Amino acid sequence: STNVFMPAKVKYFGKKIIFVAPKYSIAIMDFPHVDLPVDIIAWTDVTEDILNIYKQSCRLKACIFALCLEGSITVSINLMDTEIKQGDFVALLPGTIIQFYSQNEKVRIGFVGFSEQCIAKVNVVQSTLHSFSSILRSPVLHIEPTLASYFQDYFALLGRVTTGPYTLDTEMNRHILQGMLYGIDKLYSESPHMEIHPQSRKEEICRKLVQLVTENYTQERRAQFYADKMGISLQHLSTTIKQVTGKNILDIIAHIILIDAKSKLKSTDMTVQEIAYSLNFPSASFFGKYFKRHTGVSPQEYRNS
Repeated sequence: STNVFMPAKVKYFGKKIIFVAPKYSIAIMDFPHVDLPVDIIAWTDVTEDILNIYKQSCRLKACIFALCLEGSITVSINLMDTEIKQGDFVALLPGTIIQFYSQNEKVRIGFVGFSEQCIAKVNVVQSTLHSFSSILRSPVLHIEPTLASYFQDYFALLGRVTTGPYTLDTEMNRHILQGMLYGIDKLYSESPHMEIHPQSRKEEICRKLVQLVTENYTQERRAQFYADKMGISLQHLSTTIKQVTGKNILDIIAHIILIDAKSKLKSTDMTVQEIAYSLNFPSASFFGKYFKRHTGVSPQEYRNS
């Protein structure tokens, strides 16, 4: 793959950079992969000038939480068009495909974003256990004005901290992300305003698969297990998942397992063997081969990187 930097609007306050361009990693036969150049970035004044960077479809390696403060804009999230308007909260987990089309009026967005390196230290699946599948299904959630003001103030505080003279260390960034994830899990799982859009049978099958994998991945990696749990044939499940997501069942299972494995490697002192057993692998060797097949590096190489 080749790394390039896309042009971006850069603003300065004194000698401090308020916003910096994201880094794109272009992968063959895939959407450009987008990461952030530092562990955490926050801002409350993202306008259409900045959003124009994302006119090209891209897949996030970063994790981004945003709130529309003013106006509205049409976006594509995971290839589904939606309008984001004032008061909408948006949760974009790693792997999300995003593209901005156009704003219907002047738009202003506040956000906080966490880089892939920061995310690797947190188990996103476990931290959003009650709402992971809901966030994937409906990443845009309209929230009450009072709650929206809390998020706006919090993003503004994080923006001051991350652009100020003091540098947050890795542990602080990890705890900020962990707190955001727990808060968003509660927001999505308890919100009476959760918008459940009508789903086709195929989309419902995909949603159910993600939910079941999230609940059972530490014990089961067999595609047949999930087909049996859903009461459909493996062939039907495989075909449906491929048609809707472009991936196969084992890819989805591996994605969730690797979120857990990477967070344990980066944020705990567990040995590779202990991590292997926690994920129901028969040995550290078997786990190592699985990890390297999906990531290109061994667990120890990933931990040391």
